[in-house]
Formats: sequence, structure tokens, C-alpha cells
Amino acid sequence: MNLINLTKIAWKAILLNKARAVLTMLGIIIGVAAVIAMLAIGEGSKESIKKNISSMGANMITIRPGAGMMPGGVRDMSSMQTLKLTDYAALKQATLLKAVSPQVNRSGQAIAGSNNWATTIYGVAPSYLTIREWGLESGAMFTDADVVRIAKLAVIGKTVQENLFTAGEDPIGATIRFNAIPFTVVGVLEEKGENTFGQDQDDIILAPYTAVQKRIMAQEHLQSIVASAVSEDQAAAAVKEATATLERTHKIPEEEANDFNVSSQQELINTFSSTSEMLTVLLVAIAAISLLVGGIGIMNIMYVSVKERTREIGLRLAIGATERSILLQFLIESVLISISGGILGVVLGLAASAVVASVIGWPVSITFGSIVISFFVCTLTGIFFGYYPAKRGAALDPIQALRYE
Repeated sequence: MNLINLTKIAWKAILLNKARAVLTMLGIIIGVAAVIAMLAIGEGSKESIKKNISSMGANMITIRPGAGMMPGGVRDMSSMQTLKLTDYAALKQATLLKAVSPQVNRSGQAIAGSNNWATTIYGVAPSYLTIREWGLESGAMFTDADVVRIAKLAVIGKTVQENLFTAGEDPIGATIRFNAIPFTVVGVLEEKGENTFGQDQDDIILAPYTAVQKRIMAQEHLQSIVASAVSEDQAAAAVKEATATLERTHKIPEEEANDFNVSSQQELINTFSSTSEMLTVLLVAIAAISLLVGGIGIMNIMYVSVKERTREIGLRLAIGATERSILLQFLIESVLISISGGILGVVLGLAASAVVASVIGWPVSITFGSIVISFFVCTLTGIFFGYYPAKRGAALDPIQALRYE
């Protein structure tokens, strides 16, 4: 008997016991739906993390002080003064860095008229916007000439604008005071929103680093240096070049630890992505338990089916049916139950993912691969859990089967 006829017989047997078949499919349906939803949430989380980190500057490289052991033990990074303007000048000559900017910052009160707002001022170079891939909504960025003349100019974020200029007035040309130091607003940054860590990226004031260093912080050292690799593919090589450059300028012996740390956004993305993947695997493993339960349900119901149809099996064997055809008949029935449950499970999983995205607001990303894998697993489940009952049915003795009551 060919496969088409065997499939028809198996499908007819399923339709004769619809309620039992649906109940048998339930474990498969729930398992597949859970796996689809968990994979969608996991993939969505990875993409969201990558997007949020990339919004801080896709190719950004950050150099901070205090990576290694210093004389007297490990010091707090904020107390270290290992980064200087000479390091900034040296990094500007690096071939794999397209933009470099020093960075110092201080928190305080910004005041405009009768309004005030607690925020942070960042002292940077004009190239900072290139590094952060940040545009201007209005106005212009201060220039290198403004940095040299220690100009008191400021570019403000949207959050600062909304809280200091509450009447909707144009901030360009207006004067704001930060810790009693007046700054003229020359530009407004485009809105970026929150980053991966929940920080408002628009709650910021940018000013020439020379002005922040001398007029607000009264310090010569830098808190960090940020740079941008020429391309995402060159980020790892750019980190190595920056490290080698600073090792030369700091004259650090090979046997000693560096007094600085160089990291890229790609490293941060990889760290968060690997964590997200581990959580996704854990969630999928938990969801897959339903598939195991569903598989056991299929095995159980196939035993019942074989038992109920013992005389039919005996009759078919007596008139010339082979053990192989009996085996395939019950195996096909098992696979059909599993695949049917898988189809319903995929539909339920897609619906659940849509609900999670629209109601809860979690990022989801449904991939074609997850659907293919689900069907593959369903087929394997049907074969694995249906084989033994089918094999047992095919091995029945025709005479004993015909005598079965």
C-alpha cells in the first residue's frame, strides 16, 4: 500500500476521534506556541539591545582611566588622572579612528530665567556629534576655534530645552547658567530617547571641553576619551591601535598592567546579546517541556489506538498486509497528529507574540527559522513517540489479533 493511501487511512482514523485527537494535540500546541513566543521575545530583545547601544554610537570606542593595578592597589576610576590632552592628541593621529573627542562632565543646576533643571554638562570636542551619530535639530555645533578660545557656548538636549524653555521660545542665542557660569545656547540636539540602561540621552548639555575643564571643573586631566572606528568591521583593530598608542604615550612597561581601559560598543553588544541568548535558551528549554508532555500524550493515545484496532490489524495482516505497512500507518497517524498540533501551535505562538508586542510593549522578532525548527521538532516528536506503539502494532500475531475481543 502506498504512502498516499496510508495517509488517507491515518487521517480518517484521526477524524473519527476528533475530540481525542485535539486533546492529544494540546501539549504540542502549547509547546510550539511557547517556543515560538519565547524565541520571538528573545530575538526581539537582542535586536532592541543592539539598536539601543548602537544609538549611543555604533562604532564608538571609549577610553577610561584605571584599568589595572596601580602603586598602592586598585584605585577608584574617578580619582585617577591618567588620561591627558596629550593622549587625545596622540589618538587623533591613529589611522583606524575617524573621530576622537575628550570628555569631562559635571552634574549641576542649569538655569534659564525663572526655570531651573538638574542636568549634566559634558565638555567635548565638535567631533563628539560624529562619534555619537547625533544630529542637530536647530542651530549649529561649536567649532574647534571655539574650543581654543575657551568659548562659553552650549548645545542642549531636548529634555533640557523642554524644562528650561517652558513657554516654547527659541533657545538659540539665549543664555543659560550652569553652576553660575553663563553659556550661550548655539544649538539644540535631535531627540534620542533613553539608552539601554534607561538613561535619558536628551538630558544633556554639550560645551567645549576647555570651557568645562577651566571654568567649571578646574582640572587638567580627562575623565574619558571617546572615539569612532572607521567602520564596524575595524572596531576590534581600532581598539588594539588605541591601546598600543596609549601604551606608548604612557610609557608602560610590558610586564605592568595598563592604567587605562579601551572598550568598544561591539563588546558591550556581544555581552548583552550573550546574556539575552542564555535567557532565551532557558525560556525555550522550559517551554519545550510542554512538547515532551505532548509527545508522551501522543505515545499514550497511539497505544490506545493500537489496542482498539487490534482486530483490524489482524485482519489486514491475514489478507497480506506487511508489517511495514502497518508500522507506517500508525507512524503516519502519529506524525499527522503532531504536525497538526504544530500548525495550530504556530498560529497561537504568532498571536501570542503579537499580544506581547501590542499589550505589554516588549520587543518581539519572529524569524522564519523558528517556525521551520518548530515543524521539524514536531515531526521528530511524532516519529519518536509514535514509533514504539506503531512497532508494537505491526508485530502483532495475526491469529492472536483476530481472536482479540
